[in-house]
Amino acid sequence: MGKLRLGIPKGSLEKATIDLFRRSGWHIKVNGRSYFPDIDDPGITCSMCRAQEMSRYVENGTLDCGLTGKDWIMENDSQVVVVADLMYSKTSQNPVRWVLAVPGDSDIKTLKDLAGKKIATELVNYTKRYFAQRQIPVTVEFSWGATEAKVAAGLADAVVEVTETGSTIRAHGLKIIHEFFQSNTQLIANKDTWENDAKKREQMENLAVLLLGALRAERMVGLKMNIQEKSLRDIVPLLPSLMAPTIAPLFETDWFSVEVVVNSSETRTLIPRLIRAGAQGIVEYPLYKVI
Repeated sequence: MGKLRLGIPKGSLEKATIDLFRRSGWHIKVNGRSYFPDIDDPGITCSMCRAQEMSRYVENGTLDCGLTGKDWIMENDSQVVVVADLMYSKTSQNPVRWVLAVPGDSDIKTLKDLAGKKIATELVNYTKRYFAQRQIPVTVEFSWGATEAKVAAGLADAVVEVTETGSTIRAHGLKIIHEFFQSNTQLIANKDTWENDAKKREQMENLAVLLLGALRAERMVGLKMNIQEKSLRDIVPLLPSLMAPTIAPLFETDWFSVEVVVNSSETRTLIPRLIRAGAQGIVEYPLYKVI
């Protein structure tokens, strides 16, 4: 049976992934240049590898599970089990987009206009398959980075690049003419392990529950306040909540303690409304997991 072999993405996702595990209850310590970090769980061993390679190691059984982008699973055409969609990147909880961009003054407006042209990208295999399926002959070359600059330097006619807002692409004088797909981080598992090892499958399901709970908690906060009985029916309808708010009487008074979980973005408008409606002693506090 052995320990669960978990792959942690090295590179741009590394810090965000280790921080997510910390908030989920696992502490991972990377020792210098070591590719085998320590984790405070005797049932798990960790290995570091590039997100671009992760799905191949999971598919062939070198790793039981790992975290990588949906984009690299598609690039490698890996046959793996997606245990959970984890909406986070190196900077945010938003998905990223893979897009096709050309110079701002280019006459290229559609995919068909790229026939006979050269495309630079890190997503080579996916891009080749995409255009081949549409019978559009293009040359696709691997780019080692600074992909947007390849067009400006005349080294390519277009780029297939990843973006969240498109601002970097526009800053290089390019325009987006097509979006391929959106990508986010995924927890993936080896198919044989998932289907035939009940213990490891349970470990992976536990990972998914707690990682998702920590991500959900990032967008939410708890609110606790005191409300006089006469104001309860006016204030409670103002309170968004996962379910009904928790309400408990305060000892030998006509006041109640009311507690809810809300989206953090709502508090800037909600708290002033609660004060005006008569709520007192309002406390906002962070959450670690919402499951």
